[in-house]
Amino acid sequence: MKNPLESFDHLQAGMVVVLGVPYDENSSFMKGPASAPSRIRETLSSGAMNLCSESGIDLGVEPRFYDLGDLNLSIGAATFKQIEKGIADLLERKTYILSLGGDHAITYPIFKAFRKKYDKLCILHFDAHPDLYDEFKGNRYSHACPFARIMEENLAERLVQIGIRTMNPHQQAQAERFGVDVIDMQKWRPNKILGLTGPVYLSLDMDVLDPAFAPGVSHPEPGGLSTRDVLQIIQGIPGPIVGADIVEFNPKRDPSGITATAAAKFLKEIAARMVETGNWARNSPKLFC
Repeated sequence: MKNPLESFDHLQAGMVVVLGVPYDENSSFMKGPASAPSRIRETLSSGAMNLCSESGIDLGVEPRFYDLGDLNLSIGAATFKQIEKGIADLLERKTYILSLGGDHAITYPIFKAFRKKYDKLCILHFDAHPDLYDEFKGNRYSHACPFARIMEENLAERLVQIGIRTMNPHQQAQAERFGVDVIDMQKWRPNKILGLTGPVYLSLDMDVLDPAFAPGVSHPEPGGLSTRDVLQIIQGIPGPIVGADIVEFNPKRDPSGITATAAAKFLKEIAARMVETGNWARNSPKLFC
């Protein structure tokens, strides 16, 4: 496939761009998330669902919504730089980017690009796992480590994690070290106030859902959120959503397609909120740093 970022003169400020990042080299247990972007798109366009969000935004006719395809990525150490540059090039166009992973390792290079564009940026992180390991099995860039890298480099103004249910002593110490706001499943209550105001980057690991709602993940963990829980949180974020990723969907574990359907639903709802962010930004030029 031709690299979709070789030419994007048609992109305008305020557009919501979907970009596939088909990468799972840093998956620690099972490969498969690299094939997720194409599977999510297939589900979204299958005819089984339409492109209308619950707020009434029809992405099928929305001129500010555009699927740019997938990044062409190499393997090895150069990949993170490719991801960071691809995201940075799009941000120069003042677009909002919804990335489809891939494993959770991609969030680190993506967010590095975002942080260069925004002075202050908060992360809302949905996950069963805190992904705060200093290193995992000798790999500092494992999908179990992205938020340790982000926080040790002071890239995020604030990190709020929702759905955690696998916190071990090392990651607890890391959370305390970095001042992470952890809302684990024991503490979670519907309509909990998150206090997110300024620009928000949303990182959604599909295993935040209980396996009953999303069996197609490499690391299922019982006792998670429902699909409706996640939707209500996304729809209730008061601040603008300027970027997002959906990661860790593994089509190999999803024979019924239920996880692909949930991921496609999240894509629609997040994209719709980002379109609303574009409407808000027209009257707030300071949003873009």
